[in-house]
Amino acid sequence: MHVTGVLPLQLRQRFLAVSFWLWTCLLVLRASAQDLSDDQLSQVQHNLAIGATHSWELGTRAEALIELNTPSYSVFSSTPLPLPFSAYTYGPPSSLADVLAIAHGVVANQSQSDSPQPFIKDSAAGDPASVGVAVLIANWTGYQSGNGSVDYARAARDQVEYLFSDSVPKTSDGAISHRVDQLQLWSDSVYMVPPFLAYYGVTTGNRSMLEEAYTQCKLYRSYLRDTSANNLWKHVLMGSGTDEGHWSTGNAWAAAGMLRVLRTIAQSQYANTMKHEQIDLANWVGEIHGGMYPHLQSNGLFRNYPDSSDSANFDDAASTALLAATVYRLANAWGAHAHLPDAERSRAALFGGNNDTASNASLAHFTADMWLTPVVNPNSYGQQGSKSPEGQAFVLELVAAHRDWVDAGSQGANAGASAAGYSLRSWKRRCTCNTYASTSKG
Repeated sequence: MHVTGVLPLQLRQRFLAVSFWLWTCLLVLRASAQDLSDDQLSQVQHNLAIGATHSWELGTRAEALIELNTPSYSVFSSTPLPLPFSAYTYGPPSSLADVLAIAHGVVANQSQSDSPQPFIKDSAAGDPASVGVAVLIANWTGYQSGNGSVDYARAARDQVEYLFSDSVPKTSDGAISHRVDQLQLWSDSVYMVPPFLAYYGVTTGNRSMLEEAYTQCKLYRSYLRDTSANNLWKHVLMGSGTDEGHWSTGNAWAAAGMLRVLRTIAQSQYANTMKHEQIDLANWVGEIHGGMYPHLQSNGLFRNYPDSSDSANFDDAASTALLAATVYRLANAWGAHAHLPDAERSRAALFGGNNDTASNASLAHFTADMWLTPVVNPNSYGQQGSKSPEGQAFVLELVAAHRDWVDAGSQGANAGASAAGYSLRSWKRRCTCNTYASTSKG
């Protein structure tokens, strides 16, 4: 009787042990099934390299490559800003080569007039500024190509002066127009201009420029946020050719841009004196998440216009990828976990069905040659496209954001947060601000 009484307990223990092992294996398999292989990531990067030709595509490519390949140079890392000399004692890392090549190519092709001008001549006032962080990193690290030296500091200064010159229209309260030919505000611009202004501020020791980056986010939000649509942002206001729809990519652009400004402030010498600006930015990103994710479909993707029932509307993997990336970034930066289950669902949808031996064709949302699909046409935001360079960049940003979240311990993986807003207490709990003194360069 004693033996038969013990045996069921031993069996139960073994069963529990085996069950736990199987459960762990399933988690590992599930995680690997939601990651792209190195070869697939390389193909995504290759497609981005050959596809990025417009100013905003070059800038977005540079940012995505920094976040993916040289995370210590990203504003999302714990590296203080401006970058300490120890980060480039022996020159910039080889992983930055493509980013620095973009910066050099842009500046080398500029007019050397030393007067207000954009990095790239463009009908958009905002888009060329997207290259600015790459140019500032090239200047700060002293990078020069074998094809001749260029003046990165002059180019960055000219771009800043151009944005604030009379050549670029402004609203009466100072919002910088996204267009040159008319006063017009696009949600896209929040990704292009404020992150550059913020990074320019930290590298030149100019607090007022950091404040201006925050102010531009605040102004754009005041115009584009639609309180009647749960705080979704409208796409294009003022001038001719407006789009008052809540374009998914536009909301993702805005959230990602404000996060970059938030992290630039947080890693700068001004962090402790700009607490409330950081709280605002975190809340504003959270607003967009709160407005967008109720519209996430059962397939894990957003529609091109998330709340539109128009029959011409379509699924868009590009905005889905970028918005999911911002969820992981906000989780790391601010401990905001409410929409992590949504981001995980989107990532599973985008990368699901993959393993190390699977062919690219097994991925539901990539073509055989690793172009993300379905995507909006980057040059016609109401139409579906076939190849989107910015969509490729968003994939890289999602991969980088998820990797960094996992490396930080996957905080909030099993439960969403209930708090809808952030406060000074949130800042005190989450801020990893730098208080060292720095000198400007360039």
